[in-house]
Amino acid sequence: MPTPPPASSRLTVRFWGVRGSIPTPEAGFLGVGGNTACVEVRAADGTALVLDAGTGARALGYALAAEAAGEPGEVHLALSHFHWDHLQGLPFFAPLYAPGQTVRFYAATDDHRIHALLRGQMTSPYFPVPFGDLAAATETVRVHDGEPFGVGPMTVRPFPLNHPQGAHGFRIEADGAVLVYATDYEHGSPAHDEGLREVAHGADVLISDAQYTPDEYALRRGWGHTTWEHATDLAAAAGVGRLLLFHHDPSHDDAALDRIGTLARERFAATELAVEGLEVTL
Repeated sequence: MPTPPPASSRLTVRFWGVRGSIPTPEAGFLGVGGNTACVEVRAADGTALVLDAGTGARALGYALAAEAAGEPGEVHLALSHFHWDHLQGLPFFAPLYAPGQTVRFYAATDDHRIHALLRGQMTSPYFPVPFGDLAAATETVRVHDGEPFGVGPMTVRPFPLNHPQGAHGFRIEADGAVLVYATDYEHGSPAHDEGLREVAHGADVLISDAQYTPDEYALRRGWGHTTWEHATDLAAAAGVGRLLLFHHDPSHDDAALDRIGTLARERFAATELAVEGLEVTL
């Protein structure tokens, strides 16, 4: 069960999945964590916003269901995009199977298409339970670039990212605390890069894609991800308080990520690796 945020906190962030591309349930990888992208953001009043539904959403779903204890409630789930590593946990997300729960999905596409995309991975022969047979009520909300929407006391502003087939990040604010979630982006598009610097400006915490080393990126241009080096430069240029490297490559074991973290701190001292189970209070 998630730990309730301290009474004085404005936002609490917990990482349930930190990998990119595919889970890594292997020895040597589990110190950082093997689940794909899923982040929980809590406001001081307990409102929870889930960012992406990778395989980490399975454990988070069990925790949310235990917290609800059978009572009606709402779960808010914002999707950066619809690539599999950001949806793999959704069929196993316990609140979807709980009568009385409403799961509200936010994404930057029209409502009908959101439902169609979510249904797609739960159709025969891929999964035995159709999306339309879920016990929970499901709702969809289309979000638009730069137009804020509210989740409890949180104000969430979506912004576009440079990624194949498109992706969106989110700037989340509550009582002056600012979190920016920017996964699955590739640097090199001047408009996107400038937009990201602007939206990250002055953030207390920046969660940034950092899938590649500079040498790896040279062989993976156009794949839609950035480097730890670029993430540190972004954090410095935007004047953020704290940088958390995220969306770790499935080929990077704990030792490799430890080296990346050390190198990154030499460029931007307030850098950490996003690690499964890490909880950060703003």
